[in-house]
Amino acid sequence: MGKMIGNLIINALALWVVSQIVSGFDIKDLSSLVVGTLILAIVNTFLKPILVLLSLPISILTFGLFIFIINALLLELVAYIVHGFTIASFWPTAILAAVLLTIVSTSLNYFVKKA
Repeated sequence: MGKMIGNLIINALALWVVSQIVSGFDIKDLSSLVVGTLILAIVNTFLKPILVLLSLPISILTFGLFIFIINALLLELVAYIVHGFTIASFWPTAILAAVLLTIVSTSLNYFVKKA
């Protein structure tokens, strides 16, 4: 349970950092950040594996880069569901946010595990 909460905090921090970097990706307030993080975690847990499996041939052809498209689509879904969590456009905002979110959350997870 503690590890799950730690991962949610890291993901919330990563979302906030990305929202500060990417113009057009805005999180209105703390409640939007918390709800957006929870919805993104749920979507990544249940929907992402199905999408990755269905898009496996495309992912193989693109050497895994299509995963960023899936991540961007899931971010768009969260923005559609959560009030105060906005993404201006799919290209380049959602794609750039997905790439940076992957980099930031991976980096934060690495540094937390090292500490």
